Amino acid sequence: MSAIRFDSTRQYYATSSLVVGYALCSSLLAVINKFAITKFNYPGLLTALQYLTSALGVWVLGKFGFLHHDPFTLDIAKKFLPAALVFYLAIFTNTNLLRHANVDTFIVFRSLTPLLVAVADTTFRRQPCPSKLTFLSLLIILGGAVGYVATDSAFTLTAYSWAFAYLVTITTEMVYIKHMVMNLGLNTWGFVLYNNLLSLMMAPIFWVLTGEYREVFAALGANAGNWFEPVTFTAVSLSCLFGLLISFFGFAARRAISATAFTVTGVVNKFLTVVINVLIWDKHATPFGLVCLLFTLAGGVLYQQSVTGPPRESTASRQTVDENENDDDDDDEENQDKSVSGKHASV
Repeated sequence: MSAIRFDSTRQYYATSSLVVGYALCSSLLAVINKFAITKFNYPGLLTALQYLTSALGVWVLGKFGFLHHDPFTLDIAKKFLPAALVFYLAIFTNTNLLRHANVDTFIVFRSLTPLLVAVADTTFRRQPCPSKLTFLSLLIILGGAVGYVATDSAFTLTAYSWAFAYLVTITTEMVYIKHMVMNLGLNTWGFVLYNNLLSLMMAPIFWVLTGEYREVFAALGANAGNWFEPVTFTAVSLSCLFGLLISFFGFAARRAISATAFTVTGVVNKFLTVVINVLIWDKHATPFGLVCLLFTLAGGVLYQQSVTGPPRESTASRQTVDENENDDDDDDEENQDKSVSGKHASV
């Protein structure tokens, strides 16, 4: 009995650590990427550098024995390619959104994803329908987002076109990559390697299609020294480092919690992003817009409250029954239920 409790506690804290790590990386990366794109105005090249850093970092650390990743094989690469394409599009639209809009607009559209992911999870992955309280919390997120958009004085067609493109791709990415994580059988660092290496291979295609390569070559021909200014180099380096960190924590957290809970985690941690954004930049939402933005984040907190309690109680009650019956088959089933419940309880 004590061994079961120890394992359960260890699993809870391990999952919590992954979720906290993802939350910190996610909240800081939005601000870091916005800072980087203002100093290094080449979104395609910036994302390619992030992919290169992550893929090379995993490979080098694996060579020195600091981590273990699954070997790269053509067969698995073919299976993972659609997920990598969706991931690439999500990052690409995200970077362009930050290029044309402020961080607040990015957060609001990011906040809409839990509702869409919950619907997609139920429709395509046959997950249970959200409870009434959970659905209410998701509607609060939607209402706050609508209020923000209605009062956004910085509205531009270009920015919101990228915003809607980002919304579609990030929703697809959240659900589809969750499906790949649960079914492909790679370890966490294996997913990081495949995801970033395949995305790096796709980068030149989009680099040419968008015409960004002409801007890069023109800038190199005019004054290559600006690229290595301390501020620009630091901004790009931080962006690449946090890209590697969020790749690890993102895939590890996806293994531990549901797609909707993972998405809401990404929304709730934006509280910190909002505070940093207001403190360091003057281009942010109006006071009413910030209230609407906080409304969407409050909806994320309400969602968290709606999914933490019942699963934990259900798990505890089933564990008591299993211990009393001393049935090995029921114990196996309990361990599986505990894993699912822990996904919600630890968010």
